[in-house]
Amino acid sequence: MFAKLWRDEAGAIVSIEIVLVVTIMVLGLIVGMSEVAVAVNNELNDISNAVGHLKQDYAFTGFKAQDGGKLKSFVDGSGYDDLVDDCDCNISCELVGGTTGVTGKEN
Repeated sequence: MFAKLWRDEAGAIVSIEIVLVVTIMVLGLIVGMSEVAVAVNNELNDISNAVGHLKQDYAFTGFKAQDGGKLKSFVDGSGYDDLVDDCDCNISCELVGGTTGVTGKEN
């Protein structure tokens, strides 16, 4: 029975074709997943640039309440100015393209 199985070549071509097709599919999936990872990283970089370019300045005026000549309540005004950070104008993905495109200037 083993000798008959050893000489049987009926499925040899089919199994080699399956191995070849599966190998090509796995290589294609690896390349495809790598490109998906790069694309997702680029989109997340775009989102971080959009958030970094939001103007986050705020200010509010103070108020004072008086009852006749008597001071009831008083609050000073305040303000905040958002300065440019290192990563606000990131034009390249650090994980993919390096840090050569990072600038400190606002566009």
